[in-house]
Amino acid sequence: MQLAMPVVIGMVASFSMNFVDTVMAGRLPDKEIALAGIATGGAIWSAVLMFMLGVLMALQPVVAQLDGAGDRAAGGAAARQGMWIALAVSVPFAFILLSSGPLLRMMAVGEDIVPTAISYTGALSWGAPAICLLLMLRFFSEGSGYTRPTMYMGLLGIALNVPLNYILMFGKLGLPAMGAQGCGIATSIVIWSQLLMTFLIIRLHGHFREFELFSRWDWPQWEPISKLLRVGLPIGTGIFVEGSLFVGAALLIARLGALPASAHLIAINFSALMFMVPLGVASAVTTRVGNALGRGEPDAARYAGLVGVAIVLFTQTISASIMLLAPQFVVRIYTDDAAITAIAVSLLFYSAIFQYADGIQICAAGALRGLKDTLVPMFINIFSFFLIGLSVGYYLTFNQAMGPAGMWIGMIVGLSFGAVLLMSRFLFKSSQLIRTFDSKAPPATISG
Repeated sequence: MQLAMPVVIGMVASFSMNFVDTVMAGRLPDKEIALAGIATGGAIWSAVLMFMLGVLMALQPVVAQLDGAGDRAAGGAAARQGMWIALAVSVPFAFILLSSGPLLRMMAVGEDIVPTAISYTGALSWGAPAICLLLMLRFFSEGSGYTRPTMYMGLLGIALNVPLNYILMFGKLGLPAMGAQGCGIATSIVIWSQLLMTFLIIRLHGHFREFELFSRWDWPQWEPISKLLRVGLPIGTGIFVEGSLFVGAALLIARLGALPASAHLIAINFSALMFMVPLGVASAVTTRVGNALGRGEPDAARYAGLVGVAIVLFTQTISASIMLLAPQFVVRIYTDDAAITAIAVSLLFYSAIFQYADGIQICAAGALRGLKDTLVPMFINIFSFFLIGLSVGYYLTFNQAMGPAGMWIGMIVGLSFGAVLLMSRFLFKSSQLIRTFDSKAPPATISG
C-alpha cells in the first residue's frame, strides 16, 4: 500500500483530466457531437497509447529485479536504452493521430462526428513524444521503488487541465472557442509540463543517485534494447488487445449514433476512473514481485501477488457499490440531458458487474509482469478480450439488436475469461519458480 497509494493518487489525478474533459465537453453548445467526437478520437489515442505504454512498461520489472539484486547502476543503464525506445515509438504514435480520418471512416463512424474527432486527435498528436518519454521515466521511477513522481505528475496535470480547458474550449482571455480541439491542445500542454516536472524530480532527488540515470550519455545498444523489447512487446500487445475490447466497443457503439456514443462515454469514463485504483495496485504488485524475485525469494513474490489480489477485491467492492446504488448521481456529474442520462444509468449497471473481474485480471497481469512472464499472458488477452469479449459484444449489439448493452455484456464475458486465466497462470508460474529455487536450479527469470 505504501507503494500503491501514490500511484493510485497519481493515476486517479491523471485520469481526472479525461474526466474533466468529458464533464466540460458536456457543457458545450453542441454537447452530443463534442462528447461523441472526444469519445471517438480518444478511443484512437487510447488504443495506440496502450501499446506504447505496454512496451515501455518492460522497464519497471527490469529495474525492480536489478534493484532487488543490488545492481542499481545497471537499472539506470536500462532506462537510458528505454529512452531510445520511447523516442522511436512516439513517431508512429503521432503519425496515427494526425491521419485518423481514414481510420474513423473505415470504422463507419457517423460523418457528423468525424470532423470533431479529427480536430481532437490532431491536437493530441503534439503530446505524443512527451507522453512516451513521460511513461519511460514513470516506469523507471516505479521500478526503483519510488512512486511519488507519479502522484506529483497527476496532481500537476489536473491543476493545469481545468483552467486550460476553460480558456481554450470556451474561448476566454481573447482566444476563440475551440471546443474539442481546444481540449486536445490543453492536454498536450499539460503532458509536456508533466514531463518537465518528472525529469527534474528524477534528476535532483537523492533516491535516484545510485541509479546514475543522467550521469552519462548512451547511444542505442541493440542487446539491452532487444532484452527490453522481448519483455515489452508482449506486454504492449496484450494491453493493446485488452484495450481493443474497450476501444472497439466505443467505435462500434459510435456507429449507433451520437446519443448512444455519448451515454457510453459517460459510463466507460466513470468506470475507467474507478479502474485507476486496481491499476495503481497492480503497478505496486509488479514492483514488489520483481524486487522479491531479484532478491531470490520467489515465495515472497507469490505472496505479494496474492496480497495485491486481496486489496483489489476490497477496492472493487466499493466501486461496484457506487455504480449500483448511486448511478443517477454519477451521471448528473457529466450531463443533465435526460436522453443521455437514461442510457448511461443503464450501462453503469453492467459496469458494476465486471468490477471484480476487471480488478483481478489487471492485478494478476501486474504480478506476471513482475515475474517477466509476458508471452503467455499476451495470448490469454488475445483470446479473452478480442476473440471472446469483442465477438460476443458485436453479436449481441448488432445481430441481436441489443444496442450498447450488448457490447457491455461482451466486455463482462471477456474480462471474466481474462481474470480466471491470468490468475491461474500466476498461481502456476509462481509455484513453478518456488520449486525451481528450492531445487537450487538457477531461475531463468532473473537472467538479463
